[in-house]
Amino acid sequence: MNLPQPEPGRPEPFNEMRAPDGGVREAYRAYAAWLADRSTDLLQHKSRQADLIFRRLGITFSVYAEDSDTERQIPFDIIPRILDAEEWRLLSEGVCQRVRAINAFLHDVYHDQDILRAGRIPASLVLTNQAFRPEMLGLALPRAVYAHVAGIDVVRVAEREFYVLEDNVRTPSGVSYMLENRETMMRLFPELFADSAVAPVNHYPEMLLDALVATAPPGAADPTVVVLTPGQYNSAYFEHVFLAHEMGVELVEGQDLFVEDDRVFMRTTEGPRRVDVIYRRVDDAFIDPLTFEPGSCLGVPGLVAAYRNGRVALANALGTGIADDKAIYVYVPEMVRFYLGQEPILKNVPTYQLRDTEERAYVLDHLEELVVKEVHGSGGHGMLVGPASTGDECRAFRERILAAPDDFVAQPTLSLSTCPTFVDRGVAPRHVDLRPFVLSGETTTVVPGGLTRVALREGSLVVNSSQGGGTKDTWVLED
Repeated sequence: MNLPQPEPGRPEPFNEMRAPDGGVREAYRAYAAWLADRSTDLLQHKSRQADLIFRRLGITFSVYAEDSDTERQIPFDIIPRILDAEEWRLLSEGVCQRVRAINAFLHDVYHDQDILRAGRIPASLVLTNQAFRPEMLGLALPRAVYAHVAGIDVVRVAEREFYVLEDNVRTPSGVSYMLENRETMMRLFPELFADSAVAPVNHYPEMLLDALVATAPPGAADPTVVVLTPGQYNSAYFEHVFLAHEMGVELVEGQDLFVEDDRVFMRTTEGPRRVDVIYRRVDDAFIDPLTFEPGSCLGVPGLVAAYRNGRVALANALGTGIADDKAIYVYVPEMVRFYLGQEPILKNVPTYQLRDTEERAYVLDHLEELVVKEVHGSGGHGMLVGPASTGDECRAFRERILAAPDDFVAQPTLSLSTCPTFVDRGVAPRHVDLRPFVLSGETTTVVPGGLTRVALREGSLVVNSSQGGGTKDTWVLED
């Protein structure tokens, strides 16, 4: 198998396998030697086997379009992304620091609001934000944990140089793909794991359960945990089923729960059973029709009252969305300094706030060079990638910005790092990002690796599955 080489005479993004002189970086050395001895035919066969495994397991995601709802198999690349132990130490310390600061911020904005009174974050950005939940004001949560599960999206641009692209602390998804990617790789290439010191990830469900149990209401001696799903038509339903099974807890829908005397119960064939912790994958607005959206059939009437009275724990907490709003993202480094008294280990991507007149003027003059995102957007939707857009697309987006500038932020187009990826013509570099999954309970910790997402289209920087991206297994080499 011919390994990917940089194209001479052309500036290249950071290649995670190849050094500028063409040599193989240390983290990839053993794998590159193994790969060089494998034929394209073998890799094609293994890729087809992986597709068959994913199809049999029903590993899919839903794509919602204006004309149809489509269920697709998530593309999986059989070539791993490899990080050495030192790179992982930097990343793991950085994302855990960031999540500790986010939890401190969430506790503060729903209590004393010190960071707002100190003028370190504009109060209007928080208090008038649609993700801010006044119902959470003054509510004391066990261990002051709001974001029990966080997915921090990280991109790499150079040696030991990583940036946080965005924080996901509402209902972050993707961890099931991380676990199934590893399981599939171990089935297909057992010899690689026998010869490589790759840090395990299969203990994530146990870590998640420990984090959930640790934030149960006081007095719950043997807490009952459930996973609350919107149902089979949700885009991440596979993950809800998977995590409930792996943790050994019940998967429930809103109709399976009821509230009585401010306590939450689950309907079972043996009668009602008390529920102490709900790992919810239902958005705030639909969690309780008595408090939020009255027409919701996904939630549980009276759940918020039980929650406010300390009779049940919700993970993630209501109102966490204020911390992953893209307008608030700009201030996370300031949260680290304010609450932890530390300098951020990981940098933010420089971000223009279009509510600012001068920054908006600059962005409008340079749309073709920038990435513009909706502050409440996700999944790669509602964004403009300037260098890959047509003049008509830029002009249309300009009108959207002028109509509602507060709804957008803009960032420079980063040259995301590339990893070797198996594509139709063999092995070629493709752009990647990484979503480590950070858990908060008794401590804040992260499983080694995370979900690597890869832009399978040549030259594309959009890694989201709904936009044509795929996933890879992420290897962290142990010392």
